[in-house]
Amino acid sequence: MARVNVNPNRMELSRLKKRLAVAQRGHKLLKDKQDALIKAFLEKARAVKAAREKVESELISCYRSFLMARAQTLPAMLEQALMISGSTCTLDVATRNVMSVIVPEYEVHQEGSTFNYGMATTPASLDVALEDFSKVIPGLLQLAADEKAVALMSTEIERPRRRVNALEHVMIPNYAETIKYISMKLDEQARSTTSQLMKVKEIVSQH
Repeated sequence: MARVNVNPNRMELSRLKKRLAVAQRGHKLLKDKQDALIKAFLEKARAVKAAREKVESELISCYRSFLMARAQTLPAMLEQALMISGSTCTLDVATRNVMSVIVPEYEVHQEGSTFNYGMATTPASLDVALEDFSKVIPGLLQLAADEKAVALMSTEIERPRRRVNALEHVMIPNYAETIKYISMKLDEQARSTTSQLMKVKEIVSQH
C-alpha cells in the first residue's frame, strides 16, 4: 500500500475523497458486471457440455449406420451414390450481444432431397445413415456457435477482473491511505495552531 504523492492540504483532501468515491462506484459496477458475466458463462458452459454430449452421441450413431451401409454396398456403388447430391445446404451467420460480448449465431438451411441416387443399387441402411447425418448438421453448427460464444465470454471475463483487482488492491487502498495521512497532518496542524493561539492569548493576558 502506497500513498498518493500530493500536498497535505484541505483542497487535496477534498479532491481525493471525490476520487475515492468515483473509484468505489466504478469498482461496484465492474464487480457487478464481472459477476453477471461469470454467471452467464457458467450457464452457457453447462449447456454447451450437454449439447456436445448429445451431438457426439448422434455422430457415433451416424457413423455406425454408415459403417453398416458400407459393409452392405459395393465400393463403386457407394462412391457413386455419395457423389450424387440432390440437396443444398446454406449457412446464415449473424451475431448477438450477450452481456456486452458479441457472439456468433449460425442458422442452416437444407433444401432438396438427400436421396438422389438409385435405390435399387443401395441398401436401406445407407438411406438411414445419410438421413441421420442430415439431421445432426444443425445441432453440430449450433454447438460450434455456442463453443465460440463460451470462448469469447471467457476472454471478456478477464477484462473487468483486471480492472476490479487494480481498483480493489491498488487505487482504493492508496486513496484511503492518503486521505488518512492528510487528515492526520491537518489535525496535527490544527492542534499546533490552537496551541500557538493559546500561548499568544496567555502572553497577551499577562500584559
